[in-house]
Amino acid sequence: MDNQTLTVLITVPLIVIVLAMIWLGWRNRLRRQADVERLPEVPEQLTPATVVSDGQYVATTTAGDWLDRIAVQGLGIRTNAELSIHAEGALFDRSGAAPVFIPRSALVDSREANGMAGKFVEKDGLLVINWKLGSRELDTGFRSRHAADKQLLLEALQELISAAPQADADSGK
Repeated sequence: MDNQTLTVLITVPLIVIVLAMIWLGWRNRLRRQADVERLPEVPEQLTPATVVSDGQYVATTTAGDWLDRIAVQGLGIRTNAELSIHAEGALFDRSGAAPVFIPRSALVDSREANGMAGKFVEKDGLLVINWKLGSRELDTGFRSRHAADKQLLLEALQELISAAPQADADSGK
C-alpha cells in the first residue's frame, strides 16, 4: 500500500468523525434549547424606519455568554441582513433565513462589542442588542457594512429603549 492510499484511508474517516461530532453537538444544542419561545411575528404594518443599515447578522446568544449561540429558529445562523429601526422595534431582514423582529417592549439595551460567537472585529466594531424573549435574555450581534451606520443605529435603539416605558404606559400596557 502506498503513502497516498494510506493517507486517504486515515483522513477520510477522521473527517467523517469530525463532521458527525459537529452534527451531534448541534443536535444536542437544539434539544437543550427546545424551551426557547417562538419569535415574535413581524407586524403587518411597520412605521417607516428611522435608520436602515446593510450588514451581517452575526448570531443570537444567551445574554452575557457570547459563546452560547442560540441554535433554534435559525437564530444561530450568520447571514447578510438589513437592520431597520422602527417605532415598533428592530427588524433584521436576513438573506436566506427568516426575519427576526424584536419588539420595542422586549429591548433592554444596545452596546458596542469586539465580537461574539466566532465573529471578532476591531474594537467596538459590532452592534449588540440585548433583549428578552419570554424569560430568556438574549444578545443579538450585527456588523454594519458602513462604520458610520453603527452610531446611527445605536442612537436610534437608545431612543427606542428610553421611549418604550412611556409608550407602553400611554398605550395601557
